[in-house]
Amino acid sequence: MKQIIDLETFSKSLSDKGYNGYFHTQSAHPGRLKESISDYLESCQKGKEVFSNSEFTLTGYLKWTGDEHPRIECRMRVKHENGNFELQKMEITQKDQFGQLLKQSKLENLSVDTMPKASEAIAMVSDVIEQETVPARRHFKL
Repeated sequence: MKQIIDLETFSKSLSDKGYNGYFHTQSAHPGRLKESISDYLESCQKGKEVFSNSEFTLTGYLKWTGDEHPRIECRMRVKHENGNFELQKMEITQKDQFGQLLKQSKLENLSVDTMPKASEAIAMVSDVIEQETVPARRHFKL
């Protein structure tokens, strides 16, 4: 399901779904979503970047608790034509502190409306640990 929208609507829709952290566009241009995309497109217009296939990649962290803990990353493939943006694919990965892949989920044929919320995307790759409680002894015999 395709949906073509402008940058303002695109960034607001993603922010409303919880994707409001910092991103990199094409592995560079760090910043908030709208700033990162705008900076990348400006670099393309100035000839500093090559705009290939009218597509680019947005990468950001959905969950980060430090270098020594696992993290959850999100990579989105976005198509850009004539000032409009269309979400193509989404890849959510959980990696350990060394960058090794722990779990991955790939979503295709998305639109901004059908993509999962950030909390749902995190749940797709998070390991839910069920804890068993051991009954505690409540009294002592003397």
